[in-house]
Amino acid sequence: MSGSIIGLICIFGMLGMIALRMPIALAMAVTGFVGFGWIVAFEPALSILDSGPFETLSNYSFSPIPMFILMGVFASKAKMSQELFEGARTLFGSWRGGMALAAVTSCGIFSAISGSSMATAASMSRVALPEMEKNGYAKSLASGTLAAGGTLGIMIPPSIALLLYALITEQSVGDMFIAGVIPGLLGLFLYCVTIAIVVMLFPHLAQPGTKTTFAEKIIGLKGLVPFTGVFALIIGGIYTGLFTPTEAASVGAAGTFFIALFRGMQFQQFKESIEETLFMSAMIFFMIIGAEIFGYFLSVSRISFSLVEFVDSMQLTPYMILFCVLLLFILLGCVMDSIAMLLLTVPVVYPLIEAAGFDPIWFGIIAVITVELGLITPPVGMNVFVIKSVAPDIPIKEIFKGVFPFVLSDIVRLGLIIAFPVLSLGLL
Repeated sequence: MSGSIIGLICIFGMLGMIALRMPIALAMAVTGFVGFGWIVAFEPALSILDSGPFETLSNYSFSPIPMFILMGVFASKAKMSQELFEGARTLFGSWRGGMALAAVTSCGIFSAISGSSMATAASMSRVALPEMEKNGYAKSLASGTLAAGGTLGIMIPPSIALLLYALITEQSVGDMFIAGVIPGLLGLFLYCVTIAIVVMLFPHLAQPGTKTTFAEKIIGLKGLVPFTGVFALIIGGIYTGLFTPTEAASVGAAGTFFIALFRGMQFQQFKESIEETLFMSAMIFFMIIGAEIFGYFLSVSRISFSLVEFVDSMQLTPYMILFCVLLLFILLGCVMDSIAMLLLTVPVVYPLIEAAGFDPIWFGIIAVITVELGLITPPVGMNVFVIKSVAPDIPIKEIFKGVFPFVLSDIVRLGLIIAFPVLSLGLL
């Protein structure tokens, strides 16, 4: 039996384990071990289990992950999101739908130091959702805005998804972060346009807020300064070569810590921040270990090469291949966590993208945007369930209803970046 056939059998077995609710990290590790042992031998497969996790966890390239997580957790525990929302609210609050604009803008700025979509959605929802409901916003618009705004955390640097993609495909982490700036800001801009269109077509969904003077708007900007300062420090340091990504993560975490300390963070909050960071980092590293073991199996099975040969025999154009891959991402994104999906699929489809001649950094941006869609599309929509956990009184169907216009917005952004690669590659 050829390695490719064994590979397909093992992959279908892995999908079956995932369907039976086995953790994706464990399913990848089991598949990688069994598949490698079946094709090569079980003695070297045991050696991989012995040395693989240590080699992965001691890899210096993965060290920015806990630092970027810690940076976002410090910001959340110190309740910096509340001041951020209030600052944005003074800028837009007097407009119809202005509070929704303030919420999505706050999500975009908060995600710039959080790096996590779910952390962004959870932190901003606790602050903004009660205020929007109190001011007469429809539950669908309020919850949908925050669920969609949280997805900006996966694209605006520093993004853990961009970091993992760069490490999987051996691209420059700094280049991936720089390439994500314009697409991330474009997503924020299109979300604001989406809100403006929705409230123009359905004015009953939102109410105008209290007018603020020019002086109040200037004072309100102080809530945005710490976030933009840390973001500028990280991206500016990477872009100018002053910091490596690892150094930038450490500087960002230290900067956020001192800001949180200055704003009155207590020792208990510091302790909780460390515990939460360790918990989230352990989950991600467990998935990385599973993906590494799975990668050994993919290498010896040669299933990726067989897939390239099969696609080549079908004589598909490069863009037909790209759309097939993106369709796969959208379908898997509906039922799977975004980071797990990247770790599972990118090693398989990346050789196809290389063979088609696409720029790997450009494809990485497109892949992450497509993963974003999975965060707000049924039946899973991780960010939708984050909002549901914060506001259990809002029906799931109302949140999905509110998110729908933002899904269309993301599709427009995806089309623009596919049509105009300069949007992601122009800063490199």
